[in-house]
Amino acid sequence: MSFTADILTLYPQMFPGPLGISLAGKALQNDIWSLNTHQIRDHALDKHHMVDDTPAGGGPGMVLKADVLARAIDAVSPANDTRPRLLMSPRGKVLDQQMVRDLSKGEGVIIVCGRFEGIDERVIEGRNLLEVSIGDYILSGGEPAALVMLDAIIRLLPGVMGSDLSEIEESFENGLLEHPHYTRPRDWEGRKIPEILLSGNHAAIKDWRFEQSRAITRARRPDLLNGVNKK
Repeated sequence: MSFTADILTLYPQMFPGPLGISLAGKALQNDIWSLNTHQIRDHALDKHHMVDDTPAGGGPGMVLKADVLARAIDAVSPANDTRPRLLMSPRGKVLDQQMVRDLSKGEGVIIVCGRFEGIDERVIEGRNLLEVSIGDYILSGGEPAALVMLDAIIRLLPGVMGSDLSEIEESFENGLLEHPHYTRPRDWEGRKIPEILLSGNHAAIKDWRFEQSRAITRARRPDLLNGVNKK
């Protein structure tokens, strides 16, 4: 069974977007994963297909209505659907590589893309939505965040990447940022490939790369070192 992503959005035309090309696009063509988009507006019952209303208590902007969104979720994800229901939200748990790995091992995801000021809190509670953030900044909607999250998940699905070693050695897979990379030419504008990488000593190269990863992580993301055991 392929990994299935169902997206609830007001802008289904934003998908697959970049997920339709490169590794993700090839995997989509090969049925390694599948993508379904669902227009939330189709579940509004009034003649104008209204999906939002003014916030209770006053304030700027509009709020996505609980009844409309709940009907959309129920149509896509019945009670026996075991896939997680995710809401892309700046106040959610920050997406990290461990979450990506966990999600890639499942049957798929239901992703709700919010708009306006947010969505009615009652549908978050009533439909068990897990809020997920891709960073401490605000987007115009959840769609770009959903694309980012899916890209991270899809590349970990079996058969998508050409080499399992590529995944193991990338940033965050061992809790560290990735070491520097080099390729030919050996000397470019007076900058040379470090001699250790040309030595053929694989044990020494491995140690060098680890130390480089630690140094880069210490300089740029020292917070990550708290979860890394000393070598």
